[in-house]
Amino acid sequence: MTAPRPAPGATPTTALGRDLLRPLKLFALFFRIGALNELQYRANLAVQLFQSGIALATGLAVLGLVFGQTTNLGGWTQSELLAVMGVHILMGGLIQTAIQPNMERLMTDVRQGTLDFILTKPEDAQVMISVREFRIWQAVDIIVGAIVLAIAVAQLDTGLGLGAALIFAGTLILGAVMIYCVWLLLTTAAFWIVRMDELHELFEGIYQSGRWPVTIYPGWLRISLTFLVPIAFAVTVPAEALTSRLTIDTLALAAAFAVGLFLVTRWFWRIGLRNYSGASS
Repeated sequence: MTAPRPAPGATPTTALGRDLLRPLKLFALFFRIGALNELQYRANLAVQLFQSGIALATGLAVLGLVFGQTTNLGGWTQSELLAVMGVHILMGGLIQTAIQPNMERLMTDVRQGTLDFILTKPEDAQVMISVREFRIWQAVDIIVGAIVLAIAVAQLDTGLGLGAALIFAGTLILGAVMIYCVWLLLTTAAFWIVRMDELHELFEGIYQSGRWPVTIYPGWLRISLTFLVPIAFAVTVPAEALTSRLTIDTLALAAAFAVGLFLVTRWFWRIGLRNYSGASS
């Protein structure tokens, strides 16, 4: 679907600015609606706090056991691995808050033929299917991850300057874009494969490998977790930015791969739409 034409008299610059703001306005609108819906079930917050607390305690216990036997793991110190854990928790919270809910809803719409309601809207279909659903209580993990990161940074000898903080934020955004693209690529396969209900469990199993830096894995697995499922770019690279391990070459590779993956995802999504047979077919 194409965006509406600019209003008569609008300059190209003004029209472009409005087009760029439309996704942000849609995001804000659907986030507000999702928050209001979730606030009806406040008991879910207690459940999420309990689950996040158990997961954090388990992760810290495993980390403690590892460093009870050694002083570093693949060259990473305990404080540096705590930073990896923080990024892993934070990114996982983002996935479960915004990316996974929207992809699961897309699979349901494709299977039931209800994606027609999105395709008839005067907005870009990919933007619409990406911002419709939010589970705000899952954002507890984003907060927990940020707290773990703050503790890790306080323990690092190098500290965190403004430049490093900006690079870290940039790598987080690049990682989130890549994870979103992988989810959408897999979900778009629902246009051809009817049953994909276990997709989230498959991804969750792979994502757990991000608890540790990919540099400690064998070469073949490291490559797979970098380019097939970009866990390395989403978790290890931001952690490297925090721990002064990130090189300019790796940063450039992450940016190039994110742009390329997004373009491929956009192309594949359009192919999927052409093969969609909805309720109106």
